[in-house]
Amino acid sequence: MKAHAISDHVHVLHADIETDDLFEGIWPIPHGVSLNCYVVKGEKTALVDLVRDWSEAPTRLEEELASVGVKWGDIDYLILNHMEPDHTGWLAEFRALNPKAEILATAKGLELVKSFYKIEEGLRAVKSGDTLDLGAGMVLSFHEIPNVHWPETMATFEPVSGTLFACDAFGGFGRLGDRVFDDQFSAEEHAFYEKESLRYYANIVSSFSLFVKRAVQKLEGLDIKVVAPSHGIVWRKEPMKIVDRYLRYAAYLDGPREKEICVVYGSMYGNTEKGLRAVLDGIGDEGVPYCVHRVPNEDVSFALADAWKSEGIVVAMPTYEYKMFPPMAWALDIFERKHVWGRKALRIGSWGWVGGAKKEYDELVAPLKWDCIEPVEWAGSPGPETLENLREAGRFLAREIKGTNA
Repeated sequence: MKAHAISDHVHVLHADIETDDLFEGIWPIPHGVSLNCYVVKGEKTALVDLVRDWSEAPTRLEEELASVGVKWGDIDYLILNHMEPDHTGWLAEFRALNPKAEILATAKGLELVKSFYKIEEGLRAVKSGDTLDLGAGMVLSFHEIPNVHWPETMATFEPVSGTLFACDAFGGFGRLGDRVFDDQFSAEEHAFYEKESLRYYANIVSSFSLFVKRAVQKLEGLDIKVVAPSHGIVWRKEPMKIVDRYLRYAAYLDGPREKEICVVYGSMYGNTEKGLRAVLDGIGDEGVPYCVHRVPNEDVSFALADAWKSEGIVVAMPTYEYKMFPPMAWALDIFERKHVWGRKALRIGSWGWVGGAKKEYDELVAPLKWDCIEPVEWAGSPGPETLENLREAGRFLAREIKGTNA
């Protein structure tokens, strides 16, 4: 394994993670994820960000460091842009191999170094505007971008190559293989990575969309030629493409969003699913795009990504023991935590011996401030009249999304 050169002085260290483990202990990564670190060599050597001991990532980094003539003990400075353990979990082992390296992070970051890893010495707090001179013309500058997505987060900038080391900002899911740069992937591959960057954003960053906008504003004065995140593609041909994409994702918080409908449903014995098919027919009548996710069969991570970008939501689930179908309650709880606000929504569902889902549903969606149209509920299997009502509800929601209702 060899490091990938951004310039003569700056290299990408990259490890693909392929695992059944969940990212952050929550989110599935069926297509893997990359962990990217960066080595900057002047007269002294800095390592920007680290990894956790996950799928032998430290071994891969060691091999790539060796390809540019660097050993763990040669590193003079370790810069930690973000303290989440996927970027720092191997810190204690690194410290044992290299006790002399100075660790740089924001003041809040250093507090986390102490609490997570019990390291007290060899620490330097940096803030926006501070610099680190490595010699040979390599001067790094630091830029605090708090709450993207932890409060201690910063970005590091190397002006000669124009590389912004952005950590979790501008990242995405998906393993990269033996390529890391945007100009090395086909249009078809980029379409895949765009979907994975949306899912990454919705799962990891969406709650902090206001801070994403602020971070981009803070970084506007930099002459950025390469965007180098800690997960996903390194953007050297079109660096602003991923920045603009993140701004679009951030704008979905308050709108405008895509004129699409995200359908999330659960069905115990097929009665709610039968009713949903009528709703989908109605949406189709109006020509509005939609996507369908079934819970718990499909992880809520994927529904969240589509819900984040869509103007409309359909929630279809049966009443279960006087309340909501439990997997749907979990999905709506995630939507609330991730700020899926202000959508136009339709709820439908079957009930058996008695209803009861409405009360819990209303409580869960109240913080989301959804514009809810009249729900459709029925006992048992939907009859012809109910199916026509459901189809008309789908048409009505679709017209709301298009803005054509009178």
